[in-house]
Amino acid sequence: MYPIDLRMALLALGLNHQTAPLALRERVAVGDALLPAALGALAAQPGVRECALLSTCNRTEVYARVDDGAEIAPARWLAVHHGLHFEQIEGYLYLHHDADAVRHLYRVACGLDSLVLGEPQVLGQVKQAWMQAREGGTLGSSLDRLFQHSFAVAKRVRTDTAIGLHPVSVAYAGVRLAQQAFAALDQATVMLIGAGDTIELAARHLAEQRAKRLLVANRTLAHAQSLAERYQGYALPLSQLDAHLAEADIVISATAAREPVLRRAQIESALRQRRHRPMFLLDLAVPRDIEASIAELGDVFLYTVDDLEQVIEENRRSRREAADQAETIIGLQVEHYMAWWRGSVRQDPLRRLRERGESERDAVLARAQQMLATGKAPEEALRFLAHTLTNKLLHAPSAALREAAQQGDLDLLRAAERLFDTRDTTTHEPQPQPPAQT
Repeated sequence: MYPIDLRMALLALGLNHQTAPLALRERVAVGDALLPAALGALAAQPGVRECALLSTCNRTEVYARVDDGAEIAPARWLAVHHGLHFEQIEGYLYLHHDADAVRHLYRVACGLDSLVLGEPQVLGQVKQAWMQAREGGTLGSSLDRLFQHSFAVAKRVRTDTAIGLHPVSVAYAGVRLAQQAFAALDQATVMLIGAGDTIELAARHLAEQRAKRLLVANRTLAHAQSLAERYQGYALPLSQLDAHLAEADIVISATAAREPVLRRAQIESALRQRRHRPMFLLDLAVPRDIEASIAELGDVFLYTVDDLEQVIEENRRSRREAADQAETIIGLQVEHYMAWWRGSVRQDPLRRLRERGESERDAVLARAQQMLATGKAPEEALRFLAHTLTNKLLHAPSAALREAAQQGDLDLLRAAERLFDTRDTTTHEPQPQPPAQT
């Protein structure tokens, strides 16, 4: 339906909450601090012309423009860069080409591919991925336009459908799950670990549900204080976590740490101080913030983002009609982008020809100017300029036409006649004769 030049392809590949377990997703997650180096390594892969990386708690994805035959390079890089064999992730990967890659990014930006249908935060994450790729110099015109178009599509979907009404986030689903464990949040002390968007949303929902007390722990105390002040909580540095952990009935964590911030020994100590009153722990981070073995302890209820399905399914049913409308809008916008993409691909040979011609011109002109500067006569410099530039511009097509003539490639010879307007214009028609004598 969307034919394009197969010598260059758009790709979207990766793994997400639908295809891969949490343990694998956290292995291939790319934190903000590591992303510039990862982008550079990806862009250096053979055949990769443009690329961007999107890494969230639910997905790690590569968007790329690659040469023909290089389609598998980004997928292999994703494995090797994270210390894995390709066979370890191959069965969990999805790979979309061209129009399907465009559609996938639009669906991600609109929240249609999220754990929580219509989740609004993912659009901000897509924008961040675009900005990081731009700053890293790994975007060209194709991906740059694709990402910017995805923002416009997401805005239209939220304007023209009800997908954005009563927005639900992973943080909201987590608070709902906490409510099911503690029916009366107004009697619960909640500790929030982190100070990013997810924790701020959780703080907002907890404040709306009148949680009895909020503790906000973060590595940077100033960030914790800023968040705690907005929601009448108490801020503390992460270094003081153990001193206050036993006070928490509910712990919700979402940091960007590469290693767990809550270990089993810490929870065991807190449970002893609480005389084994139950604790509800919710880990919304990828990689995980809370050591997985804590789930083995008695009096602990540990949940991760993959455990929010029940709450999320209610949201999914209520938004299905709006999602169907959004899919229709996305389908039309995919066609619009692919029309631009086809035109762009067809213009590539012309663009490369002009760039090469301009490069040759500049090089020869610089040499002619150098000749003048060293005292050569202007006529000599002009003859050099004309002769050398003509030879450089005609060398490649002349060699190709000689080879075509030797091999009998009539199609190329005819195309060259049309392209360079070299057809013989001498007429061979009979000349008119004077009228016969009568």
